[in-house]
Amino acid sequence: MENKVEGLIGLCMKAGKVSFGMDATVNQIRVHKSKLVIIAKDSSMNTKNKIKKMCEFENIPIIEFGTIEKNSKAIGKINKAIISIDDINFANAIQGKISSGGENFGEN
Repeated sequence: MENKVEGLIGLCMKAGKVSFGMDATVNQIRVHKSKLVIIAKDSSMNTKNKIKKMCEFENIPIIEFGTIEKNSKAIGKINKAIISIDDINFANAIQGKISSGGENFGEN
């Protein structure tokens, strides 16, 4: 399952529908472009809490999935704990794959 999700995230990145890192993700949430936020399981508690609160306030689903290393590799970057999926179709596909294994924080 993880390989399929990582493949979808990579495809989404190639399509230009991904934002990553704290600042870019927060910006996408504020301008209502983020459709799904993926946060690595090994990210800091402070980061998780900040993003969780923002996503809950804006009613954006947030999923805890993978590790910083694996999620970063999926988008071709290094050390990225937070990924924002900015396309509803990719977001739905990723949520469908993760729903059997990832941990959902918010609902849409």
